[in-house]
Amino acid sequence: MKRYRNLWPQIIAFENLLLASKKAQKSKRFHPNVLKFNYNLESELFTLQEELIQKTYQPGKYRTFRIFEPKPRLISAAPYRDRVVHHALCNIIIPLLDKSFIDDSYANRQGFGTHRALKRLIDFARSSHYVLQCDIKKYFPCIDHLILKSLIRKKIKCVDTLWLIEKIIDCSNEQETVLDYFAEDNLLTPLERKKGLPIGNLTSQFFANIYLNGLDHYLKENVKARKYLRYVDDFALFSNDKFF
Repeated sequence: MKRYRNLWPQIIAFENLLLASKKAQKSKRFHPNVLKFNYNLESELFTLQEELIQKTYQPGKYRTFRIFEPKPRLISAAPYRDRVVHHALCNIIIPLLDKSFIDDSYANRQGFGTHRALKRLIDFARSSHYVLQCDIKKYFPCIDHLILKSLIRKKIKCVDTLWLIEKIIDCSNEQETVLDYFAEDNLLTPLERKKGLPIGNLTSQFFANIYLNGLDHYLKENVKARKYLRYVDDFALFSNDKFF
């Protein structure tokens, strides 16, 4: 298993921060917070760069709101300068870690969007008698921080990059409380470990793919599921055999 080192200089490079700011403002260029940031763009980016170098960077407070389509969700919007940092991080780590994803993992990947996923689903459905379609209940609120960090550490060995990743994860705002009990749990077990990532962060979307990457490989390599695809927390298996 390849682990990536020495990523930090690329992440904090001014050129990368500048590129991140351009990506973060896409479709939001004339929002007041973006205009304010861009008014002193060079100064703002140098300040961010210095905070990252000195490890004084601290994510700001999220703005939250609810949506009800396609289902009720709590959406969290990070301050604009934090979104710039998210893009700076993802500019470097996504091209590296994306290589470990299966071809039928869709959403939040370059070239693996809704239309491609739908076409693949239709192809599988037309050539199969049975489908098992699943959805992970309250997926983002249930993501366990310790498990997520351990999965990322298996891929990244750069200490500074891990500091930033874990800073972003640790500063996730409070999500919906989900109390699920398993064998040998006590009354307080579901509350003992911090869970939940803010829906809306670029980093959350990418981390969500990392979190279920092991499931993808297990179903493809151990279960030998030839027709399987996942779109974030929705996945489906297709077969001509009812018992697989």
